[in-house]
Amino acid sequence: MSQYPAKVSTLLGETIPWTLTLVGTATVIAFFAGTGLGIVAGWRHGGWLDRVLPGLMFFQAIPYFFLALILIELLAARTWHIFPIGQGYAGGLIPGWNSAFIGSAIYHSILPAFTIVITTMAGWMLQMRNVMITTVGEDYVVAAQAKGLHSRRVVFTYAARNAILPQLQGFGLALGFVVSGAIIMEIVFSYPGIGLLLLNAVTAKDYPLMQAIFLVITFAVLVANLIVDFIVVAVDPRARTREAA
Repeated sequence: MSQYPAKVSTLLGETIPWTLTLVGTATVIAFFAGTGLGIVAGWRHGGWLDRVLPGLMFFQAIPYFFLALILIELLAARTWHIFPIGQGYAGGLIPGWNSAFIGSAIYHSILPAFTIVITTMAGWMLQMRNVMITTVGEDYVVAAQAKGLHSRRVVFTYAARNAILPQLQGFGLALGFVVSGAIIMEIVFSYPGIGLLLLNAVTAKDYPLMQAIFLVITFAVLVANLIVDFIVVAVDPRARTREAA
């Protein structure tokens, strides 16, 4: 082992919380923001959000590391010294449940989290928009509008509730891969997550540590998909009907 006598479980326990907090929070924010904007864009097809979407898709086409380097250059290194360049917290602090450490950890995570959100939000928005456009034309949505129901109720109760089902499947996969983290992003920001740990293990040819990391990632993907399947069954009455049959 490259970090002997440290145990594999100890190393994973030290890095997984960092990745879960950063990448998990950023993924959830990107999902809800992108899904919400996608609902509005699909319902009001041809509006201003449709015109903004190509610009947002440009950010999605940019690799994590490239956008991260640009943001570091602009907001941390030379132009504006607003955020720290890297690390998970300020030097000299001892990790613990105190305001100084928590505040420093949040401050150091803003820039990498923003990188993840801005490069993934457009994908959720585009997918939700496309499904919403199809769902809005369904008979049950048209019938709800013909009954004179409030547009907000039609959007969220009839259209968005059914359109979001494919979105949940993709969200399950995204949550599963949260554990693996954004490896390149963690390297660029020197963030102490599992992605950086995996890089160090590969560099040092630490096979036991690599095996443990891959096992945790695989287990996380399976558990996330299982949870999403339960959510889909709870949300979609058609899934419950198929199960009963």
